[in-house]
Parts: sequence; structure tokens; C-alpha cells
Amino acid sequence: MQRLTTTNGLDMPCIGLGTWPMTGDACSRAVQQALELGYRHIDTATAYDNEAAVGQALRASSVPREQIHLTTKVWWDRLAPTAMRQSLEDSLRALGTEQVDLFHIHWPGKDWDLARSIETLVALREEGKARSIGVANFPLGLLRRVIEELGAPLSAIQVEYHVLLSQKPMLDYARQHDLALTAYSPLARGHAAQQSAIQEIASKHGVLPSQVALKWLLDQDGVAVIPKASTRENQLANLAALQVQLDDADRARIAGLAKDQRLVSPDFAPDWNS
Repeated sequence: MQRLTTTNGLDMPCIGLGTWPMTGDACSRAVQQALELGYRHIDTATAYDNEAAVGQALRASSVPREQIHLTTKVWWDRLAPTAMRQSLEDSLRALGTEQVDLFHIHWPGKDWDLARSIETLVALREEGKARSIGVANFPLGLLRRVIEELGAPLSAIQVEYHVLLSQKPMLDYARQHDLALTAYSPLARGHAAQQSAIQEIASKHGVLPSQVALKWLLDQDGVAVIPKASTRENQLANLAALQVQLDDADRARIAGLAKDQRLVSPDFAPDWNS
């Protein structure tokens, strides 16, 4: 399995299992099955309401905890220092672990004290509650403030990224500052596989359209993907995307697709151009 490493201590498999919106026993079964198939990167969040289910799968699995990269996130309404600390404590208890491998601020807050939130995030890393820290869904301007003004030792940024949405400025910045970029919704919620260009490339190589979409991301330096998959067939297919070989003609066709289709932008989302 390919891995991403950073100078701030991140060591993360390039393919992970996204768990939203799975919950309960279905989530536990999917996570345990994924671990049996070779996944070593599981992504969850407080807001997904499935950390306890993920924790149950971790305990039931024969894979040692130290071999599993585990990411969780704190929701945007719990970014005050005491609330953030409590959120992580709740997550650790639900997951049944003393430390997560990566702890993200899930979304920027509203009318929040950015400096105090980042200070708390860094402190949780220094205290050993999180091996690495990062942010998710931050626009580039806000990420610049966190890195350049506040000096936070971030290891990763998690954003929506797929063949129908460009993240070039964000990816360029992440590379400049040694941040891993984790692409969520890497299959564009099914829309990627519906593109005729993706289907034709898949037919050319005898693979699935979803595998083409994932490999386009995985071929980019510093990018990891966390597609959600519950069935054995889909989990195996996503892992096998690593074996797909795209050529320059394929990449040129994918480059020609419209790259302005943002699918995740709730009412509390930031100004993406800020």
C-alpha cells in the first residue's frame, strides 16, 4: 500500500475507508471487513455518529491497533478550547483508543476565535492525544493564516476533490508546505463514473470507471483518497485502483472535464474563494 509521510509526523496509507454515512452494525461490519481485506486507514468524525461503531470494529479485528491509521474530526460548533478537548475525549472513548493518528477541525467555525482553536489543536498533539493534526474544508486563505500567521504544525488538509472539481491552488500550497491532501467524495458521489470520458478510459484499460477516477487522484503527489464503500466487491475494487495504469492521453481527457462541480457546500460552509 502506498503511504504519505510528512515532516510533521504523518504516516498514512493513500487509500482509506470513508465511513459517512454508515452507522451502527452496518458501519462496524464494513470497517471490520475492510480491515480484513487490507485497508489500514479509517476515516470517521464526531458528526458522523459512528465512532462507537468504528471502535467496535477495531476491537473485533485481528489487525493490531498500531497498524491502523485512524482519523477523526471535531465539529465546527465545538471549537472553543474546553469544548474541543471534550470532543476529542469523547471520540477517544467511543473509538476505544488512547490516541488518534490524525485529528481534524472538520469545518471552520462561525464567529470563532481562530487562534485559540488552533492553539488547542496544537496542544492536543503535544499532549499525545493526536499523533498529527490537520484541518478540513478550510479555504486556501484561511489555511494560509493557520500555517503562516499562527505557525501551526499541520500535517494534512482534507477537502472535496475529484475529477469534476479542481483543487490545484490548494494542492500546490499543500505541497509547498508538506501537507498531505486527503480527497473526500473522490468519486463525486457517483457522478465521476457517469462521465463518458471516464467510461471510455475505463473500457480502454478493462477497469471500472470508479477505478479510473480514483487512480487519477492517486497518481498526484501528496494525495490520499477515502471513498466510502460497504460491500466487499466495492472495497476490493477501490483497493485495486492502485494497479490501474493511466497514460498521458487519459490524463489529458480528464483534464478536459469541467472542474467546477462542488457537491458539498452546506449552509455553514465558508466562502470557498476567501
